[in-house]
Amino acid sequence: METFTAVKAFVHNPNYYQQRQKALSSLNTDTIDEPIVELISSFAKLTYCFTLQSCYGHFVHDIQTDSKNTEPLPIPGAVACVEYRIAYMALCIQNNVLGRELFKGMSTLSSITPEYIQFGCAEWFWQRQANSFVVQVEPDRHKTKDRIIIDYQEALHIEGIRNEFFGELGRLLEKRM
Repeated sequence: METFTAVKAFVHNPNYYQQRQKALSSLNTDTIDEPIVELISSFAKLTYCFTLQSCYGHFVHDIQTDSKNTEPLPIPGAVACVEYRIAYMALCIQNNVLGRELFKGMSTLSSITPEYIQFGCAEWFWQRQANSFVVQVEPDRHKTKDRIIIDYQEALHIEGIRNEFFGELGRLLEKRM
């Protein structure tokens, strides 16, 4: 998401229901990172939002070269550098009471660790879908990049934040089910 931007204001979207139906009809859980399949499936049950794209966040290194890897980082000392591929959730949120409540809840996720979790928009999502918002796990200094090279210790720190982030996102969703 190299076009991450500040949060935009909700706009009127008369085509929301058609866009949601189109997105849901093309949803293929086989293409979703396994650790967040249930989360994405649960979001699909809410009538006031739909997912646009997501990523669990991947750690690629000398021992694990698969770019879709979802395994935990190896034991300390096994690798020095890690390529981190951003964890995020991009949603289109309906401009109504329930949608604005979800928006408010998602915007609070950054309070977990503000230096590593951002809530905003991605310009290329917004151009395709009005009222699209993104919450991501990425060092703030790299918030406009979708992959970075970091040392093992920071990768380990991000892994913990990512896990907490998805746990909190799941709890936020449970309150709306």
